[in-house]
Amino acid sequence: MFSFADPVLLARMQFAFTMSFHIIFPAFSIGLASYLAVLEGLWLKTGKDVYLNLFKYWIKIFAVAFGMGVVSGIVMSYQFGTNWSVFSDKAGPVVGPLMAYEVLSAFFLEAGFLGVMLFGMKKVGRGLHFFATLMVAVGTLMSAFWILSVNSWMQTPTGFTTNADGQFVPLDWLDVIFNPSFPYRLVHMVLAAYLTTALVVGGVAAWHYLRGRAGAETRKMFSMAMWMLVLVTPLQILAGDEHGLNTLEYQPAKVMAMEGHFQSYPDGAPLILFGWPNMETGTVDYALEIPKLSSLILKRDLNAPLNGLDSIPREDWPPVPIVFWSFRIMVSLGFAMLGLGLLSLLARWRGRLHDWRGLHYLALVMGPTGFVAVLAGWVTTEVGRQPFTVYGALRTTDSVSPLAAPAVGASLVAFIVVYGIVFAAGSFYLLRLMNAAPKPHEPGLTSGQPVRAAGITPASAVNPDQMIPQEE
Repeated sequence: MFSFADPVLLARMQFAFTMSFHIIFPAFSIGLASYLAVLEGLWLKTGKDVYLNLFKYWIKIFAVAFGMGVVSGIVMSYQFGTNWSVFSDKAGPVVGPLMAYEVLSAFFLEAGFLGVMLFGMKKVGRGLHFFATLMVAVGTLMSAFWILSVNSWMQTPTGFTTNADGQFVPLDWLDVIFNPSFPYRLVHMVLAAYLTTALVVGGVAAWHYLRGRAGAETRKMFSMAMWMLVLVTPLQILAGDEHGLNTLEYQPAKVMAMEGHFQSYPDGAPLILFGWPNMETGTVDYALEIPKLSSLILKRDLNAPLNGLDSIPREDWPPVPIVFWSFRIMVSLGFAMLGLGLLSLLARWRGRLHDWRGLHYLALVMGPTGFVAVLAGWVTTEVGRQPFTVYGALRTTDSVSPLAAPAVGASLVAFIVVYGIVFAAGSFYLLRLMNAAPKPHEPGLTSGQPVRAAGITPASAVNPDQMIPQEE
């Protein structure tokens, strides 16, 4: 059935599919790990059980999300050798060590302290347990550091040369790691993870409000989530603006696609709010635009000239409709988050934060939008880089493995089926955990009888009357 399909397109679809599943879990676990560290720190500082109950409640959700992120990440990485072997060969001397650093530092740090964090509350001292929680949170941030360094280098490659075999080899590792787009992308992604977690926490609290479960734990986590939105969303909008200016400097074609600028504007470019980019005619049909506003945003000058896609070869154009609309979805959701945060401030000022049902309904609806915004942002970033895997240095069509379309198509179908079953079950379990309201005496992960190794029977479970006496 895939005999006449494009193997490059199928390979891109497979990577996009697995990446879309993977990224939502790290985006959640990065923010949730930091949230758990804050909760435990507040409990240790204040002694209030509400923070401990919330810690025990959310750590169960973190354990499942973290495990699903690890599994999906391992599967995704294998595609570098199966579908993208040419890319692996050419970019491996740069990309390989950076990904190894992520495993050796970040992942080992997370794995080393994760068991203590999950199951060591009653087995180690409070200080050591809090240290383990902090190390898991730091590990998730370090993981984001290395992965984003790799991806940013693919967006804005620096600090390398090409050897006789056509491979990219590093000249200066600091230039490779701290490439021009990396600081902006790291800040933007970490803030996105914090906002995603805040929206989920706020949405879960809102669900319990609407179900009549307005206990102390629900009130506390809703208040904390709304404060996070108020404080972080403006920072994210500012970080996104700075990231956009950096992208204009190093990847102008991506910004042209984001803005829908097919033509150059010598006297100020309009901001196209909505419309349908037409790749064939090189126009945006049914455009609703504000004159000169794009020049003001990107150049800080209403009359500043802006180049359009007509200034670069057509074969270097990214798929404009996808980039155009994914960017607008991300930005629209960002301003919706800001609106929710400001509305919560109004409710807090009026003393209605915990009993305004309209706010709770809105927070519930906004709960999953952080994941949507993260996915839209990554689509903008990755599709906007096309037609290159390493921007300006290695084209996507030259990066794919020499595979026939049926082989790639069959594996894509297999991924869809397996992911649909496994991750649907995992997501259903996460929703079940969130459906149960946090309790005043939350059991956490260490409740019940301890699990014992095979062949070891607790002494209390042995009936003395059935014991066989040993011979003298």
